[in-house]
Amino acid sequence: MTTPALSQDRRAATVRPAARRRTSWLGSAILLLGAVYCLLPIAWVVAASTKNGSDLFTSFTFAPGTGFGENLGDLSANGGGIYWRWLLNTALYAGVGGLLSALVSGISGYTLATYRFAGRNAIFNVLLAGVLVPGVTLAIPQYLLLAKVGLTDTYWSVLLPQIISPYGIYLARIYAAAAVPDTVVEAARTDGAGEFRIFARVALPMMVPGLVTVFLFQFVAIWNNFLLPFIMLSTDDRFPVTVGLFTLLNQGATVPALYSQVIIGSLLSIVPLIALFLTLQRYWRTDLISGAVKG
Repeated sequence: MTTPALSQDRRAATVRPAARRRTSWLGSAILLLGAVYCLLPIAWVVAASTKNGSDLFTSFTFAPGTGFGENLGDLSANGGGIYWRWLLNTALYAGVGGLLSALVSGISGYTLATYRFAGRNAIFNVLLAGVLVPGVTLAIPQYLLLAKVGLTDTYWSVLLPQIISPYGIYLARIYAAAAVPDTVVEAARTDGAGEFRIFARVALPMMVPGLVTVFLFQFVAIWNNFLLPFIMLSTDDRFPVTVGLFTLLNQGATVPALYSQVIIGSLLSIVPLIALFLTLQRYWRTDLISGAVKG
């Protein structure tokens, strides 16, 4: 004879898979809507980059055209190829700034996670407060400070303010606390290693996956940054691609043909970010697999 409790358990076991399926379908639908919302503008940029100036405003929004090569040639010829200079400047700002920011974040995060000193928690709380401060509010003070030392309209005026990332230091501190055991640090000290050597030879390799995340976040933030270089720079040759395309967009009000160049320039500026993300995604996967094998 089946007891009531056993029957209830069987009914619950039958209901759970159905509930899980409904939840799975709902989650998949929400993710699909989010993907469409994010990818729709990119699809428009891809389609619009193939249209010439006349087709851009007269043809169906997502209908492809035949003017991709012409638009690319016009963009390359405009200003003696100034767009490629803007793209190179952006790669410099984002690459160097991202690497320096990851290094500074790694050292700072490891220090806050490993050492015990007076004011450590206060410093960490100030960093957390810095995460909440919008970059817009800092742009003008940063401009005034760099103007005092004569660094405005230079590459340093864009690089220096972006080396320190409160969010990057926060992530590095959390990751260092989890990935670098105190026993390993103490063992290295017992073997006679200095503090800098312990960080460089022991802690840094353990922190690489976390620092790659910091680098990616900072790289994307610098690549997409508009306000800081717009305020700091006045020479076209030093513009990043965001400010450069903005100047072309303003000129498009009187020269509509430039709109096609702005669109194809925007499309080309996305390609390095996609390539970087795919490369680092593979790198993260390799690190996770190797970490699981070591464990």
